[in-house]
Amino acid sequence: MRRKIPSNSALLAFEAAARHGSFARAAEELARTEGAVSRQIGRLEAFLGVALFERIGNRVRLAPNGTRYAVQVREILDRLERDSLYLMGQPIEGASIDIAASPTFATRWLIPRLKRFQHAHPNITVHIAERMEPFLLAGSGFDAAIHFEHPAWAGMHLHHLLEEILVPVCSPALLSDARANPSLDELPLLHRRQNPDAWQIYAQASGIALTNPAVGARYDLHSMLIAAALAGLGVALVPRLYIGAELEQGRLVAPWPDGKAVAKKFCLVLPEPIELCDGPVQAFAKWMLEEARGSER
Repeated sequence: MRRKIPSNSALLAFEAAARHGSFARAAEELARTEGAVSRQIGRLEAFLGVALFERIGNRVRLAPNGTRYAVQVREILDRLERDSLYLMGQPIEGASIDIAASPTFATRWLIPRLKRFQHAHPNITVHIAERMEPFLLAGSGFDAAIHFEHPAWAGMHLHHLLEEILVPVCSPALLSDARANPSLDELPLLHRRQNPDAWQIYAQASGIALTNPAVGARYDLHSMLIAAALAGLGVALVPRLYIGAELEQGRLVAPWPDGKAVAKKFCLVLPEPIELCDGPVQAFAKWMLEEARGSER
């Protein structure tokens, strides 16, 4: 059955005219005559059986149906352009994979190690996108996800990678600016917005008294918390696996116990068993598991 889809030329002419509110300006953008744009839009209206523009003398404006349709057409054309550019950027020889990962894990742990994967598999390009929350992996366009264990991944194949153990850290300057041997309760606390009760759980589990564990600045990402701690803004409760270099260099200090009560588990999420994944995805999955084992030693 033939699809009832307008021509690309008509959709491009309509989208440009809707965006500019002018057939003449759409014609300039598309390197056509104003008459050609008008004819394309007329054919589109005839095809759809509805008026997309209201003609008022020499002026035009979108009709209500046109306003709604313009939003939909623009989204479709934008997505088609992105997908086309993505394919145009693929290597002629080799393969590519698309991985979804939580943003701080990607920037602080995964990307610094990717050079090793690149050396081992020079013909595989790894694309990484940020996803803060679990999502439906099937049909998403992603080959795998790196995220926390969560009921939303039901039906997927999960492989444990690392445990995210939070530890209170701060700049050594913050301690030196305070009086001698200050307690944690005397220092400003920094919070992650998505985990607002982390300090309360930490205080209960560690036995460290905090007068008001909810007070303090809030940030969206652990990477922001780390930056705030480095800047001396307060004490941040962040994953130890992200701050190894800062602790080793002395840019951050962790004089308090780890917060194992607020730990989470990172996992590799696959749509099928590793043995059934195609070659590039299987290679990445095996490399990730090996890197995680090496990181925990």
